Amino acid sequence: MYDTNTYEDPLVLDPAIRARWTFLETSSAAAVLRAVCPEEWRDITEVLGAFSLDPIRWLKSGGNRGDIAQEIDRMFSERGWREIRVDLSTHGVLIAKNGEVVDRLLPMEQEGYLVDNFKGRVALDVEWNAKDGNLDRDLSAYRAWHEAGVISAAALITQDRLALKELAHRLWAAYQDSLPVDQRNPRLPMDLSTSTTTNLEKAALRVRRGVMGTCPLLVVAATQATWNGQPYSP
Repeated sequence: MYDTNTYEDPLVLDPAIRARWTFLETSSAAAVLRAVCPEEWRDITEVLGAFSLDPIRWLKSGGNRGDIAQEIDRMFSERGWREIRVDLSTHGVLIAKNGEVVDRLLPMEQEGYLVDNFKGRVALDVEWNAKDGNLDRDLSAYRAWHEAGVISAAALITQDRLALKELAHRLWAAYQDSLPVDQRNPRLPMDLSTSTTTNLEKAALRVRRGVMGTCPLLVVAATQATWNGQPYSP
């Protein structure tokens, strides 16, 4: 049910995109997206193919809605995706054996949250540097929406924290070496020491607990190969 790898099939995902990101999926999410939601899958692959991690926008403070998340969200917005809230309302009906409606129960309302990007039958969040508790909210919502028939699949774009932490320190050290000694600052302008922000490792821990049920989920994480190859030079 989980830890499938249909994204490795070149007929599902272009190997050039596969090489630039790290992937994790449940319930054959990539293949499901390609087959059932082809327009949305095309948008996702176009964004993944076009996006590059630029140190100028990445190595700066900004919290969970910093430049990186905003840039990716903007790329989806340009393709018709919308930030939207999904609420669920469940109505119970008591029906006798002869088919007669005996009673209608009070509806049960489940208030959702603003998903970053929604189009067709796909929900997609960009969790770049948020508190990792956001993942619990996201994944439980995806499962509920899938079980209610609202979405066919979900996607989550995040980061491979350990790989990018090593790259960040390397780029920052190279930049500091280019400065006069009296202007150097060994501290990065962003905090990479915490492990409580959203990242691939945190998502994988939750996925492997089976929290997604049968909901197809594709987790995509930026890694060193997503970097545009440019130095940090403000």
